[in-house]
Amino acid sequence: MGILTVDGEHFLMDGEKTTIISGTIHYFRVIPEYWEDRLKKLKACGFNTVETYTCWNLHERREGMFDFTGGLDIAKFLDIAKGLGLNVILRPGPYICAEWDMGGLPSWLLTYPQMRFRCNDRLFLEKVRNYYKEMFRYITPRLSTNGGNVIAIQIENEYGSYGDDKEYLNALTDIVKENQVDCLLFTSDGTADFMLSGGLIDNVLATANFGSNSAGNFAQLRKFRPEQPLMCTEYWNGWFDHWYEEHHTRTSIDTAEVLDEMLSSGASVNFYMFHGGTNFAFTNGANYNGVYQPTVTSYDYDCPVSECGDLTPKYFEVKAVLEKHFGKAPDIEVGNLPKKAYGKVALNQVAPLFDNLANLSKPVQSAAPLTMEELNQDFGFVLYTTTVCGPLEKLPLEIDGLHDRALIFINREFKGIKERTSRRNDEIMIELAEGEQIRLDILVENMGRVNYGPKLRDQKGILHGVRIGQRNHFGWIMCSLPLEDLTKLRYTSTDRGVSMPTFLTGHFPVEETSDTFVRLDGFTKGVVFVNGFNIGRFWNSAGPQRTLYIPAPLLQAGENEITVFELEHSDSNEILLTDVCDLG
Repeated sequence: MGILTVDGEHFLMDGEKTTIISGTIHYFRVIPEYWEDRLKKLKACGFNTVETYTCWNLHERREGMFDFTGGLDIAKFLDIAKGLGLNVILRPGPYICAEWDMGGLPSWLLTYPQMRFRCNDRLFLEKVRNYYKEMFRYITPRLSTNGGNVIAIQIENEYGSYGDDKEYLNALTDIVKENQVDCLLFTSDGTADFMLSGGLIDNVLATANFGSNSAGNFAQLRKFRPEQPLMCTEYWNGWFDHWYEEHHTRTSIDTAEVLDEMLSSGASVNFYMFHGGTNFAFTNGANYNGVYQPTVTSYDYDCPVSECGDLTPKYFEVKAVLEKHFGKAPDIEVGNLPKKAYGKVALNQVAPLFDNLANLSKPVQSAAPLTMEELNQDFGFVLYTTTVCGPLEKLPLEIDGLHDRALIFINREFKGIKERTSRRNDEIMIELAEGEQIRLDILVENMGRVNYGPKLRDQKGILHGVRIGQRNHFGWIMCSLPLEDLTKLRYTSTDRGVSMPTFLTGHFPVEETSDTFVRLDGFTKGVVFVNGFNIGRFWNSAGPQRTLYIPAPLLQAGENEITVFELEHSDSNEILLTDVCDLG
């Protein structure tokens, strides 16, 4: 490994001119058993560097409690890359965007109402400093200047798209350096004037992010930094999907042509993404452009290496361009991992949510509804329960500040759905005679915190209150449902579908573990768990994604368990484990 420096318009590696050919692989979107496979495919394609963000919100899910183990063992990921001869570009945020919940910021920051994010706010920088101190214990020994393979570290992330606080950027740079970081530092931004002028730091390398028109975008970068190396730190060779949208694709030929243009101009490049992976569990983010747009479970991104690790036509087009410019790629044997169709699985055990609340949560009482963050919860669902007493003339039920999707029940009977997406807002009327009362349950799902733009303060649950007509209603019981431990559920047998929020569980035998995909045709919306691992959300009524990816290491030889938490209804209790991916 070498030390990366800058000399005028060139990158130097140990004093020799070099071109950085990098691809993004997020360790936190790939199960650790597959890190080496994905990194080998990067190397075999002709890349010399891997780039990754770090995810503060998972490394510190509870303030002061850090986790760098298992799928969050970034040190192991860096060491595997080093063993393959790959350099690393690290982008530690603290904000990462990445279509990741709250752009990687931990949701507990929202419990500090006076804190201002991503600016020279003393309290925010204090929390960043605490996180960086822990994280860089694993990073600093692996810097290229210490004999490791981390050659460059980004300061913030696309900051010019958000703000212009140079004192903040300089303070963040100082915090990085406090952790004995002495490798190359850089920023990356879109190429609009306001983005570059807001995000640049004096005496720090500036890079650009774009997906096409490399000549025009590099000219914009040159306008701000005329004498420095050119690099596209996010070459968007694909794109991500939202629910209710079509699946995004980009042709292999177009991807290869733009890459060829950049390399012919002498520029360096980082593919965003090279391998996208999966938004397992509830980690997906959302966009907000006047309308709330949550991201799907798959982060396939139409990459050179697909969500399940397959080499796509784009992979071979990109490899051909790299070999044209730099000679034959390393001779490393790589290929697609086996897939298996395990067939139909009957989910013959059911545990209705309302019958299992005591097994999943401890109730909290409050006059007004509490947000998920006020309940010390980052992901999942909250059930809000209350009693409404008459007399009431016929009035509409209103939820003020719904984040993000509510299923509404009166006396345990389903009445309708309200969504922050604005796609659905069922009218629910309440009319009660004198002396009459009802039980009202509102099950609210956190569909992913906003990860980009000015709406990062994205609390979840019911933010402002519930009204019947214009009258606010008080007196609530809340049950937090992060769904991290389902072992206490109590089941009964079934041979049919369901029409209320219900956990359905079945078992299937495996002789030899292989990657597979679960299809839930006939189901509506919910979450799937395989041997206790949350593989993510499905939403057949919204699309585009129609299958969820199950990596082979999540399975075991012998009996395996799969649990579906269906929120609405299913036509049957049968699912299909197939060898065919369907992203729409």
